Amino acid sequence: MHTVLLRFVALYALMYGAFGVSSPFLPAFFEGRGLTPEQLGALFGAGTAIRLISGPACGRLADRTQALRGALAPITTLADALALRASAPRTGDAGFEYGWVRGTGSGAFILGTLLSGQVVGAWGLGSILVLHATQLTITAGLALLVPARGPTETTGARAPTQGLLGLLRLADFRRVMLVATLVLGSHAMHDIFAVIRWRAAGVSPSTISVLWSESVAAEVVVFFFVGPPLVRWLGARGVMALAAAAGLLRWAIVASTTAVTALILVQPLHGITFAALHLACMRVIPAIVPPGLAATAQAMYAFGPAAATALLTLASGYVYARLGGQAFLVMALLCAAAVPLALTSRARESGS
Repeated sequence: MHTVLLRFVALYALMYGAFGVSSPFLPAFFEGRGLTPEQLGALFGAGTAIRLISGPACGRLADRTQALRGALAPITTLADALALRASAPRTGDAGFEYGWVRGTGSGAFILGTLLSGQVVGAWGLGSILVLHATQLTITAGLALLVPARGPTETTGARAPTQGLLGLLRLADFRRVMLVATLVLGSHAMHDIFAVIRWRAAGVSPSTISVLWSESVAAEVVVFFFVGPPLVRWLGARGVMALAAAAGLLRWAIVASTTAVTALILVQPLHGITFAALHLACMRVIPAIVPPGLAATAQAMYAFGPAAATALLTLASGYVYARLGGQAFLVMALLCAAAVPLALTSRARESGS
């Protein structure tokens, strides 16, 4: 089991390290080439739309062929499906905590983000593209080294024939998707326009890297230490409601100020709005979804937020161009709508 854990650690480290390198400064890279806020919204919305289509398609293909590793190139939802399978307890072995693997990815994201700030300062924005592409190429190879199946699955297992429609008939699964869609989708404007707004306010690239890394550092703390006991204490429903409430507070503050002190205080809320929510959803999904639909379920869990992100990213360009920082209040309203949905959920939870 230690070998399996190390393989997943390496996979997540390279994959999320690549995302960390490009995430903070990629919008600024295109802005530096003359793109307007509206064009930035259209560009990143189109990229999200492509992932929106390919994610469920690859997830369904992976389940139908039971070839999750072969379809991973790299797709985070398939990596999660593989990690959740492999982390399940085996005979004579307690398994491992999924949060350890996902937390490693967040830690690698931090290192990639910090590295990007130094690299951009020395060689310009274009240098992040080389680092990003190199790490993703290595990640695709590492995907072939992790286990293909969980401890109770056989090579002959196939996905149930009802597939996607069967998933969407599950009321509990639909509720989880909706809460995740609202809360995770609310991050769209932050991902595109936070750095642009901070740069316009005079915040230095090195400080921006620290701010961005601080939010992901909160992910690591939640994934490794805070999240698992929090989910056990409040239950998945309570943690989902807490994440939505934290998002409401977070975006309201971001809309009101660009003061570095205030940003330093609010950035750790990302640990709740993303990491805690993700752990809660990962506790529910294995309990309500058949094993043969694991990859499809993970892809559809990501589909809602991806769809919302695509639409909100496209809209955010127009909203930000007209409202500036006050546009983040729209994201706060999305989180406010998710609170009652989370509290009224009746989804059962996995005890693993």
